[in-house]
Amino acid sequence: MCLGIPGRITEVHDDAGLRMGTADFGGVRREVCLSCTPEAGVGSYVIVHVGFAITVVDETEAQRTLDVLRAMAGAVEAELGEPLPERQQESGRPGGQGRSTPALPAPGSPR
Repeated sequence: MCLGIPGRITEVHDDAGLRMGTADFGGVRREVCLSCTPEAGVGSYVIVHVGFAITVVDETEAQRTLDVLRAMAGAVEAELGEPLPERQQESGRPGGQGRSTPALPAPGSPR
């Protein structure tokens, strides 16, 4: 199975003329190729497929997708080689509560 997994770019560098970076997938870090996403920089969220950042997404969409993928732990572990860590709670929220994220609609249903 091949998944496109959202990650946040934490570092960008050049490797023999190829634009590369480090992406953080909710706690799991991997090197990714950024040549298909020249607009991505440190702090950007990208969808990564087989080591290539293929598109830039906003943080809300990235977190929502990571939440869905956490529910499919076996598929993510097969893709990344280790499970995604539990979602970190946001600081500064009353009672230490993190932001709740709505569920994704079923395929084919209106948003």
